[in-house]
Amino acid sequence: QVQLAESGGGSVQVGGSLRLSCATSGYTGSSLCMAWFRQAPGNQREWVADIDNFAVKTYSDSVKDRFILYKEGNTLILKMNSLTPEDTAMYYCAADSRYYCGSRIQDFRYWGQGTLVTVSS
Repeated sequence: QVQLAESGGGSVQVGGSLRLSCATSGYTGSSLCMAWFRQAPGNQREWVADIDNFAVKTYSDSVKDRFILYKEGNTLILKMNSLTPEDTAMYYCAADSRYYCGSRIQDFRYWGQGTLVTVSS
């Protein structure tokens, strides 16, 4: 069983930056795909970015060139730059034991509790 714990959310002004972390524990397999999703109030949860078992990263068009995804040991990091009010959402870390990631909610079995990001103008 994989446990995920997000941290790093908070309030920031437009144009600011935040660094989200997702600490992973309990994983004993040979393949792991990890991703960030977000859900704004009144909206469906949407995929933001993922990194597959081969360290290939993929970003949604809405965050490409502003967000950077990488790993530090067992922790997944999402560095968010040039934030806008449209980035305001609950951010969730997700994982699944597979080599290649999908971008659908059902592609991931393991989820964290989320961390809130608020961007104000």
